[in-house]
Amino acid sequence: MSLSTKYGYLGPEGTFTERALRTLPEAAKRDLVPWPSIPAALDAVRRGDIHAAMVPLENSVEGAVPATVDGLADGDPLVIVREVCLPITFALLVRPGTKLHEIKTVTGHSHAQSQVRRWLAAHLPDAEWHYASSNAEGARLVQDGRFDAAVAGEFAGVKYGLQALVTDIHDVAGATTRFVLVSNPDRAAPPTGSDKTTLFVHLVDDRPDALLELMLQLSAFGVDLMRIETRPTGEGLGRYYFSIDCEGHIADARVGEAVKNLRQICSNVQFLGSYPRAHEGANCTPTVDEQFTEADEWLARCLGIPL
Repeated sequence: MSLSTKYGYLGPEGTFTERALRTLPEAAKRDLVPWPSIPAALDAVRRGDIHAAMVPLENSVEGAVPATVDGLADGDPLVIVREVCLPITFALLVRPGTKLHEIKTVTGHSHAQSQVRRWLAAHLPDAEWHYASSNAEGARLVQDGRFDAAVAGEFAGVKYGLQALVTDIHDVAGATTRFVLVSNPDRAAPPTGSDKTTLFVHLVDDRPDALLELMLQLSAFGVDLMRIETRPTGEGLGRYYFSIDCEGHIADARVGEAVKNLRQICSNVQFLGSYPRAHEGANCTPTVDEQFTEADEWLARCLGIPL
């Protein structure tokens, strides 16, 4: 089995991450390898055991997935090459014959708990929650008899011989999780006209206008800031870096100039990739370079530089 045929994902089989990976046409031609945790999947890419790994990055209810963000920030560089936005709804999976009033323990991923907390309080107020590394792992543990029920995708019940006692469980309708396919750095794919660029930006110091200066660099070149979140650097309280998504491709003139300027004013800028944007649930305004190019040509004429 060659490296080029292997894609990894947060396992075991039956996770939403596997489901997201299987939406990619190329996944049908790959050997899909489950990994027990997000760090394990990312490290497998770094070691060259697999070509790429699909991991969850953020959820519309709970926000960023810290294990993924921190895993991308630490260690050898990795880049995002694709993204998938997947609608998420849960089922309560039990061993066949289990009744709702018999459930004393429930398991699943922490992000699943945050999305069904009110439902659990209303229907299983006395049940103890136990964390699992993934929702499918929770289903496997129920199959093994470790817990009474798991909150997972209904499709995981088929894999582990469990019954979906309750379906379509959620506190917030329309929840979506964004997954990203990550690989080792290579030459970026050409722009599609509908792309996204992800960066980790470390400021030089903590001063009142530091974040404003960062945002102004993007605004000055007409680059739309789509997401910005803070994460601790691990160097002490009050020390953070910014995880940023902006619209456009680093090969777009205005995006490239904005990122170059960020590199000049920030202590560190990590390029996490430019990749085709998933359009589900979002307005998409392609990045256009015409105005930037016209201004560049105007300046060249002012300087008497032949075009």
